[in-house]
Amino acid sequence: MTAQQSFTAAAPVRLWEDGFARNPHGYYAALRAQGPVGWAELAPDTPAYVVTERRAALDVLRDAEAFSHDPRGWEATVPADSPLLGMMRWRPNALFSDGDTHLRYRTSLIDVFDLIEPHDLRALVHRAVRLLVDRFGPRGEADLVVDFARPLMALVFNNLFGLPDSQGDRLDEGLLKMMEGGALAAEGEAEYADYVLRLVAAKVAERGEDLPSMLLDHPAGLTPEEVTWQVFLTLGAGYEPTANLVSNALSRILGNSLYYSTLTSGARPVMDAVVEVLHHETPLANYGVYYARRPVPLHGTWVRPAVPVVVSFGALGLFAEREAGGGRRDGDAAHLSWGAGPHACPVRHHALLVATEAIERLTQWLPDLDPVLPRDRLGWRPGPFHRSLTSLPVRFTPRSPDRPGGSS
Repeated sequence: MTAQQSFTAAAPVRLWEDGFARNPHGYYAALRAQGPVGWAELAPDTPAYVVTERRAALDVLRDAEAFSHDPRGWEATVPADSPLLGMMRWRPNALFSDGDTHLRYRTSLIDVFDLIEPHDLRALVHRAVRLLVDRFGPRGEADLVVDFARPLMALVFNNLFGLPDSQGDRLDEGLLKMMEGGALAAEGEAEYADYVLRLVAAKVAERGEDLPSMLLDHPAGLTPEEVTWQVFLTLGAGYEPTANLVSNALSRILGNSLYYSTLTSGARPVMDAVVEVLHHETPLANYGVYYARRPVPLHGTWVRPAVPVVVSFGALGLFAEREAGGGRRDGDAAHLSWGAGPHACPVRHHALLVATEAIERLTQWLPDLDPVLPRDRLGWRPGPFHRSLTSLPVRFTPRSPDRPGGSS
């Protein structure tokens, strides 16, 4: 029996189940028991190979000759109403392109994001934190997912992309539905697509000091349609994972009083908590999706075309320390949350700045945040792609931004 035959005879690990959100470690262990490349379902009757071992992951991420990001061969095999299409269907943007087309899109994105000065981005985050604390600070209680992490990203990214603060709820609702990949995925995709189409149309009519306008005027000569799909990618990829990075990090910080005290005293940087999340609860846990260009061997498994090959950043972080013999590698070395190879995240420094500044600023204003629930009772949103809290309720001494916690 070949490796491929043994795979398809085995029951796939069902990443679409509610249990996966509650206990992903058990599902990753089941995948890893199959070897470096496991057999799973991303949705009912929609199989995928899932890579859980670092060397195999790097082979996929770096080998553009054998593996493509173009999903159109796979798309032809799934129903038109598949809940996965919102996240996985082909679009003419940097994520789903290869070769020269990918380089053209990627270069234009890097160029315009490089125009964002770090001090300006930091100021945007500080403004957003202040606005949000002004809303919930006087209450003495908040949900740091619903009241902070998600609306903060709406404020920051709407500003970068040239929309007013009032548009944040529309952005949030569409992305929530699309990311979960469930029954409302198609509705969320349509809402988010409409949001982006209207945004780019407005910038075609009248330029502003924002990222879509810069893309429209970039020397690469992107058409309005191409700009629309780059915005669809970057707005969603910036908003959703960064919001989850913030809330996941806050949950780890607040769940450990000793950890929290070292952060608020300045003895330990917030970046430590963010890196821990990238190791153990990375926001986009299973969204490194590739496709074999032809049947290829991959660490003991024959991989066939038109079946997704998912690099599981969540599993890689979980097993990295074990593979290092129990020792922890420094910094980013023990995880691949930013990817690797031609499609490595081009704006990781922007995301890290937003996340760390948001957490630092919040804990300066409200240094006595007290979680209402223990961490093991927090809820997680369903879906195969992400690691995302449903809520993070906290209590604190009521304050306003005019009277931060560090003031007398």
